[in-house]
Amino acid sequence: MRQKIGILGATGMVGQRFIQLLENHPWFEVDWLAASDRSSGKKYGEAVRWKLDTPLPERIAAMPVSPATPAGAPKVIFAALDADIARELEPQFAAAGCAVISNSSAFRMEPWVPLVIPEVNGDHLALLENQSWRRKSGGYIVTNPNCSAIGLVMALKPIVDRFGIEAIFVSTMQAVSGAGYPGVASLDILGNVVPYIKNEEEKMEQETLKLLGRLNGRAVEPLAAKMTAHCNRVAVEDGHTESVSIKLGKKATREELIAAWAEFAPLTGRDLPTAPAQPVEYVAADDRPQPRLDRMRGAGMAATVGRVRPCGLLDWKFTVLSHNTIRGAAGAALLNAELLVSLGKLDPVAVPA
Repeated sequence: MRQKIGILGATGMVGQRFIQLLENHPWFEVDWLAASDRSSGKKYGEAVRWKLDTPLPERIAAMPVSPATPAGAPKVIFAALDADIARELEPQFAAAGCAVISNSSAFRMEPWVPLVIPEVNGDHLALLENQSWRRKSGGYIVTNPNCSAIGLVMALKPIVDRFGIEAIFVSTMQAVSGAGYPGVASLDILGNVVPYIKNEEEKMEQETLKLLGRLNGRAVEPLAAKMTAHCNRVAVEDGHTESVSIKLGKKATREELIAAWAEFAPLTGRDLPTAPAQPVEYVAADDRPQPRLDRMRGAGMAATVGRVRPCGLLDWKFTVLSHNTIRGAAGAALLNAELLVSLGKLDPVAVPA
């Protein structure tokens, strides 16, 4: 029998991705949908402006949209909320005994909240046991990173493990879907680049170092590297492209970097339904990766790297691409939930002894 789950913020773009990815999921079944007061009480099909490239499932369209309160909610919640709303609502659900698998930035940098990419730092999930809700009700909050950080970190992790990294420079070209719907006005983005995304550079820098850090008892020691990020919005529908330069802790050849990515498959053996068989895929073509051609690698869950070449300022530079609303949002949270199941922390959600 599949685990019944709820989606908080179900009508937004990330909420829609959750519905799409969960439609035929072998472990989870959508049983509860919640959104803002203006949607509450309506059927989901009436409340949502469905924008994805697959049909809205009829069963989901007929479901009622519930108020965004824990009353009547299942014990597993996928949250797709703006940060300000998440900071208010997510603790209410955790206090009520729910496992909150969040895509929001509201609690990512709290020392007691796991910020997790399963292939990178699944051991950081141990932090959830430090949460007061976990001790009192069994509930907790687990987060996935910002859509711009996740592809970068997946590409950096095997390099950090083998060679160390002392400095990171990244400049992003981020898709408009990362701004949600309706997102950036067409007259602001068509034929244009917007060199500012509110709080994006700060989030990318802080989250990257936490994700690549080491769990030391009850806290994460961030990676001891210098980092700077430039974040830009471009006229691409889906797929964040990033130009990256890195300074290594010890020398490596181009072939050794490519081998590190090829051999990076730490979830092998866990058999998580959403996990890509190859988390980082390398493409040799001079003009790849490209969003249109490469964003759906690994069903949208893999990061793609290419253009590996020496850097005249640091050591090496390359390009990385990831799908921002699948791997960078709903898919990331779903994979976190699958890892929690495999660790015995979701089925059922229970107060630890």
